[in-house]
Amino acid sequence: MEAVQKTIDQELLETPDLSHLNASDYDHVYEPREDSFLFLDALEKDINLIRLVKPSLCLEVGSGSGVISTAIARLLGSSSYTIATDLNPFACQVTHQTAEANKCHVSCIQMDLDSMLRMNNSIDLLLFNPPYVVTTSEELKQPGVDGSFLHLAWAGGVRGREVTDRLLNHIDQLLSHKSLFYLVVIKENDPDEISKAMALQGFKGEIIASRKVRNEMLSVMRFQRG
Repeated sequence: MEAVQKTIDQELLETPDLSHLNASDYDHVYEPREDSFLFLDALEKDINLIRLVKPSLCLEVGSGSGVISTAIARLLGSSSYTIATDLNPFACQVTHQTAEANKCHVSCIQMDLDSMLRMNNSIDLLLFNPPYVVTTSEELKQPGVDGSFLHLAWAGGVRGREVTDRLLNHIDQLLSHKSLFYLVVIKENDPDEISKAMALQGFKGEIIASRKVRNEMLSVMRFQRG
């Protein structure tokens, strides 16, 4: 009975409606896939914790279609302000469209990671589904040969960590004292090493959701100040 009651009481994180997008849009912006849906599932499991933190400022780095930032903006409503960033200008446009189509507001700004933000210890909730696929460093050069930014949504460089590490290197200056940070990784990214690097900056981390998709083991990590 207790297990049934917990299921009944569990608040759901509704997947945003993306019917305003079509196949041609996904020629320019990352289409939500298994990693996106695992991310949503992980956030849904953590809704009570997220609400307990009472985030007033949320940031999604690399918003793509805006499915994650829109889900959070809808969940938290007017109690929180949600910002998203993406290097891909089309992704910023689509993120705005996704938020509007789902009757919420996400302010999306074109930039590399958080490079133009001055948010010293201000972010209460940070969301990052990075380009984590192992590639050569050369593949990180942008834009692509066809002028597209789409490859930057998945090409992660050496160990799939080059982009992620650039954010992690200054994460302590970005996050507030009560913050939560969610990060999507694969096994090749070496989650244990990421946890150790974050621990050096005063964060404790754990894997809160995992799923094997084809040949990849996808996981979502959660970090909090220890």
